[in-house]
Amino acid sequence: MLEYGLIPDNFTYPFVLKACSALSAIEQGRDIHENVIRTGWESDVFVGAALIDMYAKCGCVESARQVFDKILARDVVLWNSMLAAYSQNGHPDEALSLCTEMAITGLRPTVSTLVTVIAASSDIAALPRGREVHGVCFRLGFETQDKVNTALVDMYAKSGSVLVARSLFDRLIEKRVVSWNAMIAGYAMHGHATEALALFEEMNKEETPPDHITFVGVLSACSHGGLMEKGSDFFEMMTKDYSIQPTVQHYTCMVDLLGHSGQLDEAYNLISKMSVKPDTGVWGSLLNSCKLHGNVELGEEALVRLIDLEPRDAGNYVLLSNLYAQVGNWEGVAKMRKLMKDRGLKKSIACSWIKLKNEVHAFLVEDMSHPQSEQIYAELERLEKLMIQAGYVPDTTPVFHDVEDDEKTSMVLGHSERLAIAFGIINTPPGTRLLVTKNLKVCDDCHVAIKFISKITEREIIVRDVNRYHHFSDGKCSCGDYW
Repeated sequence: MLEYGLIPDNFTYPFVLKACSALSAIEQGRDIHENVIRTGWESDVFVGAALIDMYAKCGCVESARQVFDKILARDVVLWNSMLAAYSQNGHPDEALSLCTEMAITGLRPTVSTLVTVIAASSDIAALPRGREVHGVCFRLGFETQDKVNTALVDMYAKSGSVLVARSLFDRLIEKRVVSWNAMIAGYAMHGHATEALALFEEMNKEETPPDHITFVGVLSACSHGGLMEKGSDFFEMMTKDYSIQPTVQHYTCMVDLLGHSGQLDEAYNLISKMSVKPDTGVWGSLLNSCKLHGNVELGEEALVRLIDLEPRDAGNYVLLSNLYAQVGNWEGVAKMRKLMKDRGLKKSIACSWIKLKNEVHAFLVEDMSHPQSEQIYAELERLEKLMIQAGYVPDTTPVFHDVEDDEKTSMVLGHSERLAIAFGIINTPPGTRLLVTKNLKVCDDCHVAIKFISKITEREIIVRDVNRYHHFSDGKCSCGDYW
């Protein structure tokens, strides 16, 4: 086109930039951006939205924001594009802040605006902000929009309010497959396997054909609930009755289910017969199961495969190191530490955070940096005495160091999730539900301890770790100690 001497316009550029987005062709996209500037179309809202979308899908959020800031006459499409850029690239806080800026301009949000902002609220489990957006939806007359309500179902489920999510789901005028999927996945991530499978049966009665995402949710529910036979039946049903070929996500669920059930050889055999190439999720599930059941030999095999796929992920080395420590193989632990050091890898630091009054409070293990550290540790000591009276015995096996038992006990008591919970207890009225998020898996001892704390304080405590949600109440956890 350029060779013919034709000058692109605001219809041409969006299509070409969309092609760059589809191919993640960032270099060609930047070249076209330069052409846009030369031809004077950079301030056009259609071209600007296309540029923002292209940069966002190529992971260049800052470049997208630079384009956005240069356009002074912004319409709702442009705002939506920038909101989506933030939300889809893991910047939920920025998305919510930008939405506030948009509201100040007086522009009326669209369905796309609200769905994007609700998704951003889900990503950080920011329930108070999510409720605010829900209120905006109601005030602006969007309460009958099923796309908005489906996003709210997903948001409330991810924020720990499963009952609210189900209430909204039941009020949907038209339940599309994406709506069923959101609710089934919501139940699955909270360990409500029975409810998830019952909803799948209801979906069949409503004659809504499931898709591959539906079965990811169903198999995940079986995995979180330890339903070995049902999981196998659904895996077979998926291909036999619905002609849905298993994806790597389906295999990951099955490997996790078999591995957690102690059928490690069967899990390994399934991986060897996969119709798609196993990824890090599959091998990671196997390695995690090997640690759970103390299978060193198979764990070493899983790590070799993980290193081939993801040589820079320190978490895999740490997991095998923990497995060695678990069986008392300190030589193996030293070998893993040396390997990590030689490759310049560092262990991920455990971090837990809790949000109170629109402020996030983060804690590291044995953290003393918080202004209320003295009160937090005093509360932990108070709770520990009450827990021991109730029968709690510290389990120091999560401490993978060759040190004395009393030192191990001290290290376990300073785990980040306990600090966040203690902070929440001393800063909220009695009976207030607490939601704590952790970037790693909750250790065995903390899981036991939080059950005691929930009973002693008569609180519901929700911990969202890297694997799932744990609802602690009256000395019990929703996972049934299976995670």
